Amino acid sequence: MSLIESAIQRARSAAGREPARQAESGQQRRAQRTPTGEVSKAPIRQFQQIRPDSAAMERNCILPQIADQSALRAYKILRTRVLQRMNSKQWYALAITGLDSGQGKTLTAINLSIALAQDPNTAVYLVDLDLQRPKVGEYLGLNFEKGLGEYLLGEATIDEICYSPGIERLAIIPNSRTFEQSSDLLSGPRMLELVQRLNSEQPRRIVVYDMPPLLLSDDVLTFAPNNADGLLLVISEGATTRSQVEKSKDLLAEMNLIGVVLNRSMERNDAAYY
Repeated sequence: MSLIESAIQRARSAAGREPARQAESGQQRRAQRTPTGEVSKAPIRQFQQIRPDSAAMERNCILPQIADQSALRAYKILRTRVLQRMNSKQWYALAITGLDSGQGKTLTAINLSIALAQDPNTAVYLVDLDLQRPKVGEYLGLNFEKGLGEYLLGEATIDEICYSPGIERLAIIPNSRTFEQSSDLLSGPRMLELVQRLNSEQPRRIVVYDMPPLLLSDDVLTFAPNNADGLLLVISEGATTRSQVEKSKDLLAEMNLIGVVLNRSMERNDAAYY
């Protein structure tokens, strides 16, 4: 039995044993939430300041260092559609993944988080939860001492790994360490404590988790069903194969798929914007 198949069986067994508890827990979480579209009078918490590298952001096509107006409009449309779907269900935690490496899921996670934070009524946490190939800090050109890896190993507190990157309403939890047994850490007590802390903050933030590719590990299957309200799948034109999509069907059935992002599309709309 493969690693992925084992993870599916574990997820289904857990769902069968604890449906009532999960339903009650979900109801409690939703009861505590304020819809994202409501403006809260409470101040947005600030963390230790960190400065992104504008050259790295431009090189990696990170907002707001994008000159392509079509790309800017696309991210705004993605932001609006994600907000509409999450608001309608009072969801706050979003996992972003691809099917294989190199399909643009980290770029999507970063730019969507920044676009969400540009909405005056939305605050965001961006968490680098790819414990095998962490890239959020690298894409932004961040220079930090402690990140998620240090926290999971008990070498840092939560406050020591949260950073304010100079973008209003956005906080980042980066990572620079890799782990072979990453799914074990994602289901461990330190990760549970972090999730509970992020979910309990007032005013509530949307939490965006940048996760490893769905077909390369069991990390998404271990973490997302119980800790992410919805999942956004990134596929890449010319890179994602039909067979990969077919393989992902059973895995995606275990989660709330909020939508699919087509990256690197050759179709463009450069018409004048009214």
